[in-house]
Amino acid sequence: QVQLVESGGGLVQAGDSLRLSCKASGRTFSIYAMGWFRQAPGKEREFVTAISWNPGNTYYADSVKGRFTISRDNAKNTVYLQMNSLRPEDTAAYYCALMRYWSGTYYDSRWWHYWGQGTQVTVST
Repeated sequence: QVQLVESGGGLVQAGDSLRLSCKASGRTFSIYAMGWFRQAPGKEREFVTAISWNPGNTYYADSVKGRFTISRDNAKNTVYLQMNSLRPEDTAAYYCALMRYWSGTYYDSRWWHYWGQGTQVTVST
């Protein structure tokens, strides 16, 4: 089993920045990729970004390109999400996800194998 623990959420104003972290523990000897999804009230969970563990290729939703940056520390089994220029529409619960092996796509939450408990990000106007 793999456990994912997120941290770093909070309440900020529009234009501010936040950095989320997600640490994986347990059976982490096989990580293909890690990523972030988010879910706002009444909406489906949506893809935000993903990073392959080796060689570290990154993928972003169009809505966050140029504002969010994903990075990873392989030695710490940790992934980070730097969020800049936050907007009210970024308000959501943010979930860390881990893919043990290639499942066919990063963009569909059904293909990810493990999930964190979520951390709330609220952006006020």
